Amino acid sequence: MAETPAVTSRVRSGDSLLDPDFMARLERLEIVSRKIHSSRQKGERQSKRKGESAEFADYRNYVVGDDIRHIDWNIYARLEKLFLKVFLEEEDLNVTILLDASASMDAGQPSKLLYAKRTAAALGYLGLCDLDRVNLYAYNDRLTVWLDGLRGRRMIARLIQFLQDIQPSGKSHFAAAARQFAMRHTQKGVAVILSDFFDKGGFESGLRYLAGRRLDLYAIHLLSPQELEPDLAGDLKLVDCEDEDVAEITVSRPLLDRYRANLRAYCESIRDYCHRRGMVYLMVPTSRPFEGLILHYLRQRGLLR
Repeated sequence: MAETPAVTSRVRSGDSLLDPDFMARLERLEIVSRKIHSSRQKGERQSKRKGESAEFADYRNYVVGDDIRHIDWNIYARLEKLFLKVFLEEEDLNVTILLDASASMDAGQPSKLLYAKRTAAALGYLGLCDLDRVNLYAYNDRLTVWLDGLRGRRMIARLIQFLQDIQPSGKSHFAAAARQFAMRHTQKGVAVILSDFFDKGGFESGLRYLAGRRLDLYAIHLLSPQELEPDLAGDLKLVDCEDEDVAEITVSRPLLDRYRANLRAYCESIRDYCHRRGMVYLMVPTSRPFEGLILHYLRQRGLLR
């Protein structure tokens, strides 16, 4: 793989999102859609829509005004009827990543936001290498920054820099951000949500806005080890990192058991909601190496091949 100097310098830095060895392994993969999508320009993906690419799809009857260069004269010689060759049209695949950059994403060791950035960098890199259209959006209670319409390897350094510059802040309001995104982003394609889904407004409305765009949706639910198995004891004052709500509690084993049961039920409710609407849900502990998420789990779930 030929690397540009800008990309090479970034991936070798201490705070890099991707390293060269992993980038080389990514070269063997591509993002795929479970659905056939169309976009405004021809690209690298084949569609079931009929067009004029090199791959034959079907025949249809000739009508006045059709391009006579596509008439199958061999069939005419046998049947004395005019049939037109129809070919598969090739189309772009839009790859969109929605990254939760609210304050709660800064929690955990390793940081959920850093994990999300690395995942977004890997998926974006794959899309750019395959000449897909790559779109990145960061949000908290609204879309905060975005970078859309990227295409080609020359945009890799720009993608990495954009992700590195994202800082966690604000409270999450997924529904408001998803509504803003749905109004702005009208293209079909694959969309990946990277979030802890810690939102007091819930997740249903936000996912409903996205489902209305007929996107091929993947919800990747990121949770830190400290959130999955809290190591707490005694009398504590808990302060919400997003809205500064305060709760005073006494941590006991029954309380921790109830917390785990509630968290498990919440994850299952997101999974069930996604399943009923044809979305893919994946809960990912940030203790899991993100390279494994990309190279194995997302391949198993059909996003990559």
